[in-house]
Amino acid sequence: MTTLRAFTCDDLFRFNNIFSLTAPFTASQYGIPFYLQYLAHWPEYFIVAEAPGGELMGYSDCGCCVIPKLTLALFTVMGKAEGSVAREEWHGHVTALSVAPEFRRLGLAAKLMELLEEISEKKGGFFVDLFVRVSNQVAVNMYKQLGYSVYRTVLEYYSASSGEPDEDAYDMRKALSRDTDKKSIIPLPHPVRPEDIE
Repeated sequence: MTTLRAFTCDDLFRFNNIFSLTAPFTASQYGIPFYLQYLAHWPEYFIVAEAPGGELMGYSDCGCCVIPKLTLALFTVMGKAEGSVAREEWHGHVTALSVAPEFRRLGLAAKLMELLEEISEKKGGFFVDLFVRVSNQVAVNMYKQLGYSVYRTVLEYYSASSGEPDEDAYDMRKALSRDTDKKSIIPLPHPVRPEDIE
C-alpha cells in the first residue's frame, strides 16, 4: 500500500547517498542545501509516496536511481510557490517529479501532481508550471494527459555534459481555477532564452 507523506530531513540523507553513489555529477547540483531550502520555504510542496518493501529511489537529472538492499521505495514531487499576484503570475512550480521505473504507469505521478496542484489552488495560484526536456517525449506526453500544455520553449535551458550541445526545454503550464480566462496558458509565439525567464 502506498503512503503519501511530507518529505523529512531523513529523506535528505537517503537522497544524497543515492546521488553520491550513482550520479556524482548531480550531488553538488542537488545537495543538502538545495533540499533544505525547499524544506524551509515550501515544506507543503515536498511530498513523498512511500511503498513498503521496495528499493530506495531518488531523483536525478537523468531520472530515478536505484540502490538495492534498502527497504523503502520513495517517489517524490518537489515544488514551490512563486511569482507576482499583481501581474497574475502567482503560481505553483514543479521542481522535480520522480517515480521509480518499476512503479510507473500506476498513477503515482498523476497523484503526486494532483496534490501539488491542490496546494497551489489553496495558495491562490493562477497556474502550475514545470520545465521538461524537449527530448523527453514520454514526460511531455504524460504532462499533456494531465492537462498541461506547452506555454513556451526555452532555448538551451539544460546544460549539457561531455561536449554535447545544451538542450531546450518546454515550459508547460496548467491553468488553475483562479485564472478564469486561461490567460496564463496562452502560448508564446516565439522561444525565449533562460535569462528572459523571471
